[in-house]
Amino acid sequence: MLVTRYGHAALLVESGATRVLIDPGTLSREVVFGLTGLDAIVVTHQHPDHVDPDRIGGLVDANPAATLLADPETAERLGSPWRAHRDGEITLIGDLELTGVGQWHAVIAEPLPRVANVGVLITASGEPTLFHPGDSYAVAPPDIDVLAVPLSAPWTKVAETIDFVARVGPTVMFPIHDCTVSEAGHGVYWQHVSRFGGVADARNLPQDGQLEV
Repeated sequence: MLVTRYGHAALLVESGATRVLIDPGTLSREVVFGLTGLDAIVVTHQHPDHVDPDRIGGLVDANPAATLLADPETAERLGSPWRAHRDGEITLIGDLELTGVGQWHAVIAEPLPRVANVGVLITASGEPTLFHPGDSYAVAPPDIDVLAVPLSAPWTKVAETIDFVARVGPTVMFPIHDCTVSEAGHGVYWQHVSRFGGVADARNLPQDGQLEV
């Protein structure tokens, strides 16, 4: 399995000939919206840093054969051919199995209504299991090999990030959702999470970094 970061929360996961893109949003690298040959595009929730409303249409047009999965609220907003991806639902995409995880975005502030959030587990026969939780620490699935951990957001604090990492207990972790802090601030967050999360293989992947597992 090859994982490529495209900035913030956007990941391309490749296994054999199968290519799945997760969360191409407004803080993603521009190059992500030029990708072709995708077998699926997955959106965890409706916030623009996870799905860019101005550019998602062009990405879909460039990948007409891709299966389009999103949490139920976002699937309804985007319309056909987007399909609702719900907690516990499994979708087979080529060599990969995609499983929906969770239902709700983390609380940002009590006056703000919560939106739906469905993270995604990705695995295949003989491959590690990767978990991208979207914007939530609520669910910690068992037997996760690779965790894409949201590092910084209006809804996070370091103690909760560390607790989430420890509950998941992955073999490997790397940061996502980290364009919300400066370079210096990123180092502070990552130092705490990598030091106290209990994960021996903690890789501080840059915004355009790759990980082969």
